[in-house]
Amino acid sequence: MGNPVVRFEIGCMDSASTAEFYEKVFDWKTEKTLTGAEVDTGAGVGISGAITALGHEPHQYVKFYMEVPNADKAVENIKAHGGKITIGPVDIPGGKGRFAWFEDPEGNALAIFQPPE
Repeated sequence: MGNPVVRFEIGCMDSASTAEFYEKVFDWKTEKTLTGAEVDTGAGVGISGAITALGHEPHQYVKFYMEVPNADKAVENIKAHGGKITIGPVDIPGGKGRFAWFEDPEGNALAIFQPPE
């Protein structure tokens, strides 16, 4: 079985106006968080996501998160096949899992997510 895409993240400088844009254009529902907004794309269809203002570079980015059973093993596998780890693995506060950002051999920026145990 493959590792499904389970989440997306859209980086920005102004999370309120970015959330408003997606609400108006795509009728997404957003809920404010400390760093931006959680996104519900609607009616149980599609994947959930986030709009995030990190407060530092990079500001503009889009990440797709693939679910993995073990972030450490996935990071080693990514590196073994020519990928580059750019962040992590990092524990998500509150025991909400772990994530890492990486670049594939062509330089595409993606991410992995390990759910909480």
